Amino acid sequence: MEGSKNLTRTIDDAGAGPHPAMDRAFDAARPAVDRLTSGAHKAVDKIAGAATQVVNTLGVKGEQLKGVEVRVMDACRGSVREHPVASLGIALAVGFVLSRLLSSRSNSDPAA
Repeated sequence: MEGSKNLTRTIDDAGAGPHPAMDRAFDAARPAVDRLTSGAHKAVDKIAGAATQVVNTLGVKGEQLKGVEVRVMDACRGSVREHPVASLGIALAVGFVLSRLLSSRSNSDPAA
């Protein structure tokens, strides 16, 4: 029984031996880990802030482009109303040119 107690105490002492050293190593590493964590959080915050700014800028630019689109469409409608025959002639000419370009492209394409 005495031998069993000594063996148990020896095992407990051996198991307790590395713990203080490990605790000191963890305590020594903690400031470096905290600095790395803080730096990572700051980097993520900067990236998130930049992404938010880009999204906001794109939203504003998108609205501006929608405004330009509306103005161009209104100008085109006005031109068609003022000059319907010329508009029809232009549309026919553009259609003819596009059909010639596309048909010559498909005729010269060996894969087609």
